[in-house]
Amino acid sequence: MSKDKLVIFDTTMRDGEQSPGASMTLDEKVRIGKALERLRVDVIEAGFAIASQGDFESVRAVAAAVKDSRICSLSRARAEDIDRAAEALKPANAGRIHTFIATSPIHMKYKLRQAPDAVLESAVRAVRYARNLVEDVEFSCEDAGRSEIDFLCRIIEAAIDAGARTINIPDTVGYAIPGQFGDTIGQLLARIPNADKAVFSVHCHNDLGLAVANSLSAVMQGARQVECTINGLGERAGNAALEEIVMAVKTRPDLFPVETTIWTPEIVPTSRLVSGITGFPVQPNKAIVGANAFAHESGIHQDGVLKHRETYEIMRAEDVGWGANKMVLGKHSGRAAFRARLDELGIPVGSDNSLNQLFVRFKELADKKHEIFDEDIHALVSDAQPNAVEVFKLASLEVTSKTGTKPEARLTLSVDGAEKAVTATGSGPVDATFRAIEAVANSGTTLELYSVNAITSGTDSQGEVTVRLSQAGRIINGHGADTDIVIASAKAYLNALNLLRGGVSRAHPQGEAI
Repeated sequence: MSKDKLVIFDTTMRDGEQSPGASMTLDEKVRIGKALERLRVDVIEAGFAIASQGDFESVRAVAAAVKDSRICSLSRARAEDIDRAAEALKPANAGRIHTFIATSPIHMKYKLRQAPDAVLESAVRAVRYARNLVEDVEFSCEDAGRSEIDFLCRIIEAAIDAGARTINIPDTVGYAIPGQFGDTIGQLLARIPNADKAVFSVHCHNDLGLAVANSLSAVMQGARQVECTINGLGERAGNAALEEIVMAVKTRPDLFPVETTIWTPEIVPTSRLVSGITGFPVQPNKAIVGANAFAHESGIHQDGVLKHRETYEIMRAEDVGWGANKMVLGKHSGRAAFRARLDELGIPVGSDNSLNQLFVRFKELADKKHEIFDEDIHALVSDAQPNAVEVFKLASLEVTSKTGTKPEARLTLSVDGAEKAVTATGSGPVDATFRAIEAVANSGTTLELYSVNAITSGTDSQGEVTVRLSQAGRIINGHGADTDIVIASAKAYLNALNLLRGGVSRAHPQGEAI
């Protein structure tokens, strides 16, 4: 018997970016968009076009770069939002405007300060307006998890009549419980007369750790789109994790009357890419994509797996991308092979000059590491992303750290072409290095996050460092990678300072959200 299609709607670049500090540059969003395309995600929500000029340009860039997935932009139920979204989506092969308005009593009373009838009128007006600009319109009832079901039925019926072809029921604050949330979806489908004219979707937050469970409960009751993110990234406790939704459906075909078209071997590479770009590490015991997800230490478990894998493993590690594409290149690899691997990974190179610069960095890394992995190449590209300006360059760094003495960093920075040398001490070698940089830069920033991830296994692994700085209410993430973790840290800090100088920093992308 054929199964229904479960549409996978990824919002890593929109809701995921609302995680404090998880901002992404335009180039990084394009790389994630291409990775999601390889993953065969159905719909990619690339941003909130009206939120900022940067968001608008990112949505437009992803729309131009991705051809096999539908590209979506979020908008409030306002004409100016919808116009901006439609403009950003013009390069897309297939575009969608996702418009929303709050429907819970608490939101309507205290946030919108509108009566239910006025909210309904705004929703209908927004959907009709959007349908004049694009064919595919999704309507969301913000805070549906705390909305009255009678009002949900009214507003959804009107939105479908106005032209919405996807109806999203978000549990915006993570309040729902699986049985109750699934029952809500079932009631809506049964009670709304024109429910058969739209795909019903869910967008669940993880405040109680139930986002995936709520989403799957909704699927069992008739939802046919799930909105989710890579690694469960998202504001507060995050969103439903794409990898968990997909693998639950794939692993339990006996229970779920749906199937996805996700190419699962791309799950782990995509997870690592998002983790590296955002600086949000994946916990080792995270389902599907955590380092220990398929590890067995217990002797009983090891014995069982060796005798018959399915005694203790319900999935194959290789089916989600573990163990794939291990060694990519080495120090004897040529420019053509390097370029071919970049193309396979969906990494845009640009000009021959850009390729040459990347190839030089690759050769330098290959002299330090015997094996070069895909993750190394992604980090190499992130480390080489151009800044709007490059005021600060690392000329040299020497760090002394030994038992019984205070660590000391001797640093030489090139500042607008002029070299400045400085020495500073700190509680550790990284702290001393950052203090030395600040002695020259005097940036007035606050260090909000310092994150280190080993890109691959082994003692010669590159360390990828993310540094988050804040200044006057604005934030910026800087990235650096090197086999020397102190140098990687200096690169990341300088990258953040250069981006700040170039005006790349942004306010927290919160705004209104579902």
